[in-house]
Formats: sequence, structure tokens, C-alpha cells
Amino acid sequence: MSNFQEKITFIWDLADLLRGTYKRNEYQKVILPFTVLKRFDSVLSHSKPDIIDAYNKYRNQFENLEPVLMQAAVDKDGNELGFYNYSEFDFKGLLADPENIEENLMHYMDCFSKNVQEIFENFHIKDHIARLSKADLLYLLIKKFSDSKVDLHPDKVSNHEMGTIFEELIRKFSEQSNEEAGEHFTPRDVVELMTRLIFIENGVHIKEKGIIRTIYDPACGTGGMLTSCKNFIKDLNNNIEVPLFGQEINEEIYAICKSDMLIKGEDADRIQGPMSTLSNDQFPDKKFDFMISNPPYGRKWELDKEEVQRESEKGFNGRFGAGLPRINDGQLLFLQHMISKMKTEERSRIAVITNGSPLFTGDAGSGESNIRKWIIENDLLEAIIGLPDQLFYNTGIKTYIWVLTNEKPDERVGKIQLVDATSRFKKMRKSLGNKRHQLSPEDITEILEFYNQFESCDNCKILDNEDFGYTKVTVERPLQLNYNVTEERLENLYSISAFSKFAESKSKDPEVKLEEEKAGKEKQQNIIKALKRIEGSYSNWDKFESKVKKVLESFDLKPAFIKSIIMALSEHDDTADYVTDGRGKMKTDSKLRDYEKIPLKQDIEDYFEREVLPYYHDAWMDRSKDKVGYEINFTQYFYKYEAPRPLEEIERDIKTVTAEIQELIKEDLDEA
Repeated sequence: MSNFQEKITFIWDLADLLRGTYKRNEYQKVILPFTVLKRFDSVLSHSKPDIIDAYNKYRNQFENLEPVLMQAAVDKDGNELGFYNYSEFDFKGLLADPENIEENLMHYMDCFSKNVQEIFENFHIKDHIARLSKADLLYLLIKKFSDSKVDLHPDKVSNHEMGTIFEELIRKFSEQSNEEAGEHFTPRDVVELMTRLIFIENGVHIKEKGIIRTIYDPACGTGGMLTSCKNFIKDLNNNIEVPLFGQEINEEIYAICKSDMLIKGEDADRIQGPMSTLSNDQFPDKKFDFMISNPPYGRKWELDKEEVQRESEKGFNGRFGAGLPRINDGQLLFLQHMISKMKTEERSRIAVITNGSPLFTGDAGSGESNIRKWIIENDLLEAIIGLPDQLFYNTGIKTYIWVLTNEKPDERVGKIQLVDATSRFKKMRKSLGNKRHQLSPEDITEILEFYNQFESCDNCKILDNEDFGYTKVTVERPLQLNYNVTEERLENLYSISAFSKFAESKSKDPEVKLEEEKAGKEKQQNIIKALKRIEGSYSNWDKFESKVKKVLESFDLKPAFIKSIIMALSEHDDTADYVTDGRGKMKTDSKLRDYEKIPLKQDIEDYFEREVLPYYHDAWMDRSKDKVGYEINFTQYFYKYEAPRPLEEIERDIKTVTAEIQELIKEDLDEA
């Protein structure tokens, strides 16, 4: 299309009409839906007379005219368009009656098929029509969209070309609206890398004729990832059918995505929303060949909590059988959801982008660790690619691409590949929000080469699944205390609940309350006075306990209270006798309790003898509390030690800087 860029530029420049009435970041709320409206108007022009005839002919005969009007709405080759409009108006007709353009346009909108009306409802287009009319901009905008430079008739602009125009407008508006862009729009360079990774040639066959390959994005945003995947497949094999499926929670973004799909001739009913994938899955019985997504990270899922917990109670018959992450981040919920959509008898592949949290957040036994454990032990994780920072519009943090599959090539079975691509980027000449870096074609090619070569090097590590697992072992140490009645230790008594309650009263009568509190404080002081009769320091619990019981026998205190008093008057002492129970078994000191993360590949007993006993000869392991955890500490596998600068060099630099400062001060004094 020779004037392809001209159309984009002309439509983009229409946003200048909105200056003053709309804020800069609101322009897309008008320009995108009106671009969609213009395209629909142009596409319907061929069969508009037939649609109107069918409507007038059958409107009094059938309660549901949808099937009849859908059959009447066709392109010049007789293919059904999938939407219709039975209004007498079109853009030209609207301009013919400028005085009533708002009322006529509202009527025109109401005459669209339900699927198109839903799109425009999510765009809130009627609100904008009223707002534009009030600002005397509605007629002008319709007139501008009727310009020959915006001729979007299918004879002039194919579905594919129109989709590209719309996608380019989405991209430009997203880049302009940097704060919101990162939530709904993934930069093209990142999408290209993810697309190449998901279809990388490692046994995934997409070159056969007459096959169907489904693609799904559970947080599809504007649909850019879905489109990228389809274009990639079609470039390799134009004889393949590629149905696209997606779900989006944001109503305006959902409308943009669904519009884009209709514009490109896709089945827009396969895009569902606006609703949360986590709590309201719109494809409950559907499995997919390929899945790709950039779900929101660091976002709470508390609004989905009730349904997510109900789903998790189904175990692996539901979508969240491996566990639930903490409420403030739902990334691992999206990952589990996508895994639940893998085919059981056929190969499925996933590419999903996350921040660093899902790799290592959560200790052994936590929801996050259990999810990683399930993924890795089922050999679903093929690779993780660490990306540079500052790739996204609304955040500068580093991100990671996870590649998962239910059918690894033989050489990858039981292995996970880590690729460090954090230094593979080009600086942008002009930043877009937080996006200051981009992946060049050369960077993408180099990353894919690391992936394909599948060999360990400085930027690539090939590790066994077990390398990421560990057993968290509880290490106990014996309770050893010395005991002494000092003013400092006596203050600890007030932290004992039973002791502090002596000075409290529940009576509502003020006089009784004061009397009871006074009596309680006296009892506290009497207990302290009695304890002060114990002289000297003790290192044996039993001996000190007998002393305490003797001086406090008149107070009739419960054994648990006596124990709390002894603990309040004690401190840890490695030289003291061990505290034992009635059977002579050493008691544990909970304050000294520690934990060891022992790699799965290491023998636990050998590790304990080598790493713990030399330092704490009387420690022991409570193996009944063992927990197996998994974490992917990406950075540690690529850490390179850098020796600190020599002190002489640092000292020399300090002297140089000091001399320069003194010289500057001298110059200032001379000038003064």
C-alpha cells in the first residue's frame, strides 16, 4: 500500500483537534474507536443496501434478526463479515445533517450488531460523542475521518493492512501514554524475542499442511502478542490455520483488542472480557498449542481471592493445584493457569514474561516455592532468559522470559537452561518513559543462538532440575541458661501476661477498679520482694527452680507461671548445664533454632557433619520438619568476582581530588 504511512500520519494528526478538550493521554480514547468506526463503515458499504432491505423486510416477521442480517452482511466475494449495521446513515449521511449529527450518530451506533455494540460500549464511545458535540468537535471529527486520506475501504486497504495501521496507532498512543502503556502494551522488541522463542525449532512442527495451531494469551492487552505469533507462523506456512484466543480485564483495552481482531477478519468472539482471567476463566474446557503472555506483575489478586481459593480447593482438577502465592503478586497464578491449558496428548509451549519475584520469592513450603517445585519436578521448565533493565515503558526493572513445554527434546529432558541477556541491548536515542533500552535484531539473534547452541558458557548455563532444589532442615541447639535475680532481669517479669494482669481490673465501678489495681500492684511488688531473697547465680535449672518455688510458695502460682518467671530471670550461657525434661531429654532453645538449605544433590548427614557440627558440637537436626523448596537465584549463576581497587590507587585519587578542590578554593579567594 503506497500511502500506508500517510494514512497513519493523517489519523495520528487528528488528535490535534482534541487539544484543550482532552488531555494528551486521553486522545486514544477518541481516535481509536473512531478509526474502528470508520473502518466498519467502509467495510459495510458494499452490502449496506442489502442489510437495510433485509431489516425492513423481516423486522416484523422475526423476533431475532441477527442470523438474517449476518447473512446479508458480506464482502464483495460473498464472505460473511461477522457484523452489520442496518441504519440508513453512514459517514456521508451523517455529514449531510450537521444540526442533528449527535442524535443521528447515536442512532447509527444503536443499529450495529451486538458484538460491535459491545466493543463501543467498552470504549464508552457515546460518552465521547456527547463530549465532542458539546465542544463543537463532533461534526469536524466526522468530516476529517471522511477525508480521502482516510479512505479505509477494503478495496483500498486489506484486512492485514488495516490491522497494521491500527496496531501502529495503538503502539504510538501507548508509547505516548507511558504510565499506562506497560500495563497493556509490550514493546515490539520484547514481543519479537518471545515469539521467536516459543516457535524456535526444537521439535515443534508448524510447517505441515492443513493443520490447526491455536494460540492463547490470558492477559492479551491490545492483542499484539497474538498477532505477532500468527504473523510468524503464517510467514513460515501460509497453509496453516491459526485461531487466536485471548482474555483481557481492562474494558477499553479489551475493546481495542476485539476491534483489532474484527478489523483483521479474525473471529472476535475468541477474545473475551472485560473480566479477570484468574477468577472468571472464559475458556474453561479449552487447551492450546501455544501460549504467550505478559501478565501484570507485582499486582494484588485480592479481588479474585474468593474464586481463586475455591478453584485451588479442587487440587489439580482445577487451575491452581500446586499452591497459591502471597496476595500481593499474582504472576505465578497466571503461570499455573497457562500450564493448566496445555494439551495432554500433544505438545504445548508457553512463553511468559515476569519480574524477578516468581524466581525466588518464598521459602520452602510457601505457595511460591511449592509452585516452582511442581513446575520443575514435572520437567515443564525449559529455559529462563534474563533480559536487560529499562525495556518497558512504565518500569525500569529487569525481567525474565520463562519458556515452558510439556514435551522437551531428548537433550533437554531433566535440564533447565539459563541465558543471561542482561547486557544485550542498544541504548535508545530518545527514551519512552522508562524505556531507554531496546533489543536490536542483532541482540535477538545472539540470544537465540545461545538458546539453540544449548552449551554452557559465560552467558549460558545448562543445569539439572535438581540444582534448583534444596531441603530446608531445622537445626536445634540445647537450652543452656544461667539464672540470677537482678533489677534488670526483674523488669522482664512485666512482659509476662499473667504477671502484668495482676495490676489490671475488669470492674466498671471506678472505686472497685482502683482498689483491685492497687491490690494487684502490691502483689507484684511482694513477688519481686520474695524473689530478691534468692542470692547468687545459678547454672542449673532444677536447683534454681527449687529456690523459686520455695520463696513463692505462699502465692499459690501455677507451674506454667513459675516457668515463665524462671525464663524471665535467665540468659543464654554456653557454660551452663543443659535444661532437660522429665525423661532427661535435652530441651531445645527456640532462640538458637536455625535452618540449613541443603542442595538436593548433597547428602544431608554429610552436610551436617561438615558444615554444622564443627561449630556447634551439641546441635542436632529435627528431620520431622524437613521441607523441600525450589528457587531460581538467577544472578548467582552468572556472578563474577571483581577485586576491589588497591588502597594505594584509591588514596592517590583522593589526594588528586583534594588538590583540585584546594586549587579551586584558592582561585575563589584570589578573585574575592
